[in-house]
Amino acid sequence: MALSLNTIKSDTGATKKRKRLGRGNSSGDGNYSGKGMKGQKARSGVSGLKRLGMKQTLLRTPKVRGFKSLKPKAQVVNVTDLNKYFSEGQLVNAKSLCKVGLVSDQKGKIKILAIGDLKVKKLQFQNISLSDTARAKIEKAGGKVLPLEEKSSKK
Repeated sequence: MALSLNTIKSDTGATKKRKRLGRGNSSGDGNYSGKGMKGQKARSGVSGLKRLGMKQTLLRTPKVRGFKSLKPKAQVVNVTDLNKYFSEGQLVNAKSLCKVGLVSDQKGKIKILAIGDLKVKKLQFQNISLSDTARAKIEKAGGKVLPLEEKSSKK
């Protein structure tokens, strides 16, 4: 049998017939239609919030604990990661780090930490902040750290 739009069926048990309420006592859900006897909740059009008071709503909402800082965190790159992606004398900046996939975006702050050894020599770092030990390892390997460019603030 060929598969076409008119032969597609849903799996057994995937669809369920809706319960028809208020269709006589023999149906099992006649008379009060599962709503109990009189009162506000038995009427049509009652909202879900009508059933709960303010206290119950407050008790049901989960507590959101802690504090999330609005200050963006720096993206971290280790010195060992530079060995894999950069060759001697290359320029390391936000664009090049993003290109090789070490950072996700160029806009945020990027910091290089001194975890591991630097085997690639004479790398040039531009507009990237470094830890003191990372700076020492880079300069020991013959690398150069160019000063950070200050962004002019609008007044």
